[in-house]
Amino acid sequence: MAATTISIEPLDATFGAVVRDVQLRNIDDETFAAVHEAWLEYGLLVFPDQFLTRDEQNEFALRFGDMEFAATAISNIGRDGTVHSDPDDDVVKSLRGNEGWHFDSTYMPVQAKGAVFTAEIVPSQGGATGWADMRAAYDALDEATRSRIQDMSAYHSLYYSQGRAGYLPKQKPDGSYGMYGYHDEEVSLRPLVKVHPETGRANLLIGRHAHNIVGMDPDESERFLDKLAEDACQPPRVYHHQWQPGDAVIWDNRCLMHRGTPFDMTEPRRMWHTRIAGERSSEAASNHPPAAS
Repeated sequence: MAATTISIEPLDATFGAVVRDVQLRNIDDETFAAVHEAWLEYGLLVFPDQFLTRDEQNEFALRFGDMEFAATAISNIGRDGTVHSDPDDDVVKSLRGNEGWHFDSTYMPVQAKGAVFTAEIVPSQGGATGWADMRAAYDALDEATRSRIQDMSAYHSLYYSQGRAGYLPKQKPDGSYGMYGYHDEEVSLRPLVKVHPETGRANLLIGRHAHNIVGMDPDESERFLDKLAEDACQPPRVYHHQWQPGDAVIWDNRCLMHRGTPFDMTEPRRMWHTRIAGERSSEAASNHPPAAS
């Protein structure tokens, strides 16, 4: 399929586009080059009616870089088919925590580059996924705020974000949580202003995992970060996608935040998430620098 045949329809926002007339399962190099260019420009690409298998989803993700992890169910459906809906259930807590605006893996030593996300089973209503353009959010800041945050850094932790929201999972007998992201490495430190390694555009690097700005009182830091995020995640810088089975999206986690939204958890929902690993040279936390070459 030639690249000139694909249709790119910008969303009614500062970012994002719907891409049609392409089959991701057998995308050729020329078409992929056009898709990759659009991904860097728009940050979020929505591909309706793809119905990818997990292997096909992973293969498409690998066109963008190594995988942080392969296609994993983001779901309230257990392995035995049980639908999890109890608010005290660790699966439910994880899903509810994701309803806060965030970047993926900023709490890890290396921030994720992006993700491919697909819909298999969707509830009758609710369950949309939202994205927010942190490039446009940075551009919208007044000069005083932009100057103030230019050299600020904050720590990022899943313990912090889930704990603050009241969604920490149950501890195991050894005191660990046994779930992805609850590591015992040094808490990642990241600047509030990030420069995209491919486009050169600056964006805010904030979200629910961010806390304790260096040199600021913790309570003041929390209020300041909350206000930044509240102001950032406003129209026209946000888009919420109401899923249909077979939909696939890819987003650039280096410049967009995202969140889940509530749905009736007595209804089944199953999404598949392939996380694309960030390059250590640009996505490593300040206190987890790249290894010397």
